[in-house]
Amino acid sequence: MNQEATSDQIELLKAAAKQPIVYDEDSPELTEEELAEFYRISEKRREERRKEVITLRLSPQAVKTAKSLGKGYTSVLSRILENALMDKELIQRYL
Repeated sequence: MNQEATSDQIELLKAAAKQPIVYDEDSPELTEEELAEFYRISEKRREERRKEVITLRLSPQAVKTAKSLGKGYTSVLSRILENALMDKELIQRYL
């Protein structure tokens, strides 16, 4: 879905950038304190999403299957593992 912008879209963006910012009661200008709150929330979410590097031993078949998923297979494995760890019945089956 990452398509290059058309020349018309680029021209619209350039024109919009030249327009003044207009604040109103529905969209007031934010104070420095309000802007700082956005930063703190952003930092907290970044901390929550930070990945931790671990070492994991997998069978040759598991590695082959994972790599067959193509580029980004480690991210897919991470999501699969996260979902599996939320399934208590699945965990009990393999303990």
